[in-house]
Amino acid sequence: MTSELKHKCGVFGIWGTPQCAQLIYTGLYAQQHRGQESAGIAVTDGKHLDAKVGMGLVRDVFTEEHLTKLGGIGGIGHNRYSTTGSPMACNAQPLLEEYIGGQVAVGHNGNLINAGLLRKMYEERGHIFHTTTDTEVIIHLLAAHHRTKMDPLAESLTHLQGAYSVVFLFDDRIEVARDPWGWRPLVLGKLDGKFDCVASETVALVAIGAEFVREIEPGEIVTLNDAGVSSRNFSAPQQPAHCIFEHVYFANPSSKVFGQTVQLVRESFGEKMAQESPVEADLVIPMPDSGRSAALGYARHSGIEYREGIVPNRYVGRTFIKPTQALRDVAVQMKHTVIGEVVEGKRVIVVDDSIVRGTTTRGKMAQLRKAGAKEIHLRISCPPIRHPCYFGIDFPDKSKLLATDRSIDQIRDFLEVDSIHYLSLEGMLSCVDRPADHYCTACFNGKYRLNVTQPVTKLSLERNQLKMFN
Repeated sequence: MTSELKHKCGVFGIWGTPQCAQLIYTGLYAQQHRGQESAGIAVTDGKHLDAKVGMGLVRDVFTEEHLTKLGGIGGIGHNRYSTTGSPMACNAQPLLEEYIGGQVAVGHNGNLINAGLLRKMYEERGHIFHTTTDTEVIIHLLAAHHRTKMDPLAESLTHLQGAYSVVFLFDDRIEVARDPWGWRPLVLGKLDGKFDCVASETVALVAIGAEFVREIEPGEIVTLNDAGVSSRNFSAPQQPAHCIFEHVYFANPSSKVFGQTVQLVRESFGEKMAQESPVEADLVIPMPDSGRSAALGYARHSGIEYREGIVPNRYVGRTFIKPTQALRDVAVQMKHTVIGEVVEGKRVIVVDDSIVRGTTTRGKMAQLRKAGAKEIHLRISCPPIRHPCYFGIDFPDKSKLLATDRSIDQIRDFLEVDSIHYLSLEGMLSCVDRPADHYCTACFNGKYRLNVTQPVTKLSLERNQLKMFN
């Protein structure tokens, strides 16, 4: 369910144009779906870095005056949803710091599983941290290796474990890097044949009128500066671990992620579900908006009529105040409205992308019953989520996942539907182009690509900071 599933961040960068702040704003706006808690832009005029960050959506953080003042020849931007560190102003990115090498701004999409260990090591050496996000350890690594290594950035990245598509802004260049496993997407583009840019998703390139050039490769650093684009490797690529949830839910449907257009992959998920779980019904309806693509695929393959039977209220967001359970229930009711005339007396197939905790889904199914749906057959375009994610998705702890200790029949009974089918892991992987073992599916099967012995949770760095003062 869209309201249950959160993830971390989108990045953008462009070099060589005096209109960089306005273009970064547009790139961030196009990637707003990747994070809605805070936004920021950092720019350089070739000698000095300046930044503006704030809490809220891109349109709320920046005014025309801000963008005009952020003049420069290049810059980076960031949309954030917190998976490490609370949604506080100090954690908004890009982080802008000064160290022995000069100023640097950093924006990060992903999650570093060894951030706690690195932070503890530097705190014991007397380093002071200003945030509670895992991203800040990268700056301390960069400072530590500035004098001792020929390529301090490359050396710093070799000490990181986990998922990171990261952009760095220095006074004279942008440096972009992707982890050796390729967990999160990161792409290179070119605007008007002369301005080089990078983004988490191709939809941001389209938004500014840029041409897609290629993906940043796992284990690669790409430099954008006045000389153009150059590349070097800081690590040999590892067995790829592309996050399959980029296709299930995260990415914009129009983006091309891991070599495939997301909309087409999601439609294929729906077609595969129709093959795996046919059922007699009158209508196929999506849970808006994330279930729409798979519902189209399901309807097309099954031949069952597609209808929009649930309408979202786009003005009910995370700022809706819900201090009591009664008001929380009202918020669930307000977030989506069932069209009774569409579903009354009908056997409906409801298609959604995923179920995390299940409480929102249960409420929606109850609304459908109340509106007169005769039968409800729930179809989910990914396998049951049974394991936490440590690589950039805000899945709660294992005990709070609906599918952890429940059979499919028990999930069906909890949600009070007539039938439920999750897309099989094999079926899902058959819809993507790259080899099955090139995707991370740990949230489904518990097979983590890296050994996660001391994971960094959303608030663990804050707890560590509090211990220092007790």
